[in-house]
Amino acid sequence: MSELPRRDAPTGSVADAAPGNWVDRLLPQALRPYAQLARFDRPIGWWLLMWPCWWAAALVAIAAGRPGPDLWHLALFFVGAVVMRGAGCTWNDITDRDIDAQVARTRSRPIPAGRVSVRQALVFMALQALVGLAVLLQFNLFTIGLGLASVGVVAIYPFMKRITGHPQIVLGLAFSWGALVGWSAVAGQVDIAAWILYAGCVAWTVGYDTLYAHQDREDDAMIGLGSTALTYGDKSAPFIGGCYIATTLAFAIALYSAGAGVLAWVGLAGFAMHLAWQIARFDHTDGALCLKLFKSNTQAGWIFFAGLVADGLIAAAMAPAAP
Repeated sequence: MSELPRRDAPTGSVADAAPGNWVDRLLPQALRPYAQLARFDRPIGWWLLMWPCWWAAALVAIAAGRPGPDLWHLALFFVGAVVMRGAGCTWNDITDRDIDAQVARTRSRPIPAGRVSVRQALVFMALQALVGLAVLLQFNLFTIGLGLASVGVVAIYPFMKRITGHPQIVLGLAFSWGALVGWSAVAGQVDIAAWILYAGCVAWTVGYDTLYAHQDREDDAMIGLGSTALTYGDKSAPFIGGCYIATTLAFAIALYSAGAGVLAWVGLAGFAMHLAWQIARFDHTDGALCLKLFKSNTQAGWIFFAGLVADGLIAAAMAPAAP
């Protein structure tokens, strides 16, 4: 943290987005700040929000003896993840606008840079939330109520860094909600396997967001904000490792509870190996590396999902034909 907040460059780019991203290259100047509020230039966020939904959809298909997850549900979860992650990021930028103005990585974001007003951001957030509601209304009544119940957790998350050294736990509760929704969309209820999968997703989120938080630990310390990166400091590797071990164990129990087969376990093994690779590479002093490892969780998600889908398909193919 150093100089006073500055206006963004004439191009309207933001410092914490990849140079030459599609938003900067393709969108008109008037639309660019809104895409940046929603982080459309950084898909990692909606991948991480979507994975619990897709994993649950694939796991409940195994439990129900279906050949694979409902493709329509997967499409809905994709759209929902994009818009609700965008709405959440917009809300985060509204509540954190004064903090963002003091941090080098975030002071060029649309609100602190003066390119979008708080009122405009609130309207944009509401529009995204309405799209998310339209997606949610495609599911059964139990799932609709379950999805709406997540709003409170999402709303309080931005304030947690002001009062606790573990705000990532609240982020995990919010970002993992899709594990419950993805299951209930098929089952009409939340069974034990879904709750255990949810717990594993919470631990996974705490782990990967600790990686992410190491980019801002110096600024956060100067401003007086809390994060697990600051709480654990040079002991972050064993903390993240503990989170990832808890994730793997919870996922294993969820697979067992759902009656998953060999290929699902192979997918989990590959997922666990990827998490172990992250810990082996981790260096809490290297912010660029922390960001790279954080982003690599997209690949980890694909590994686990592929195992779940393959297991469901093989189980269905090998099932005896109905008389």
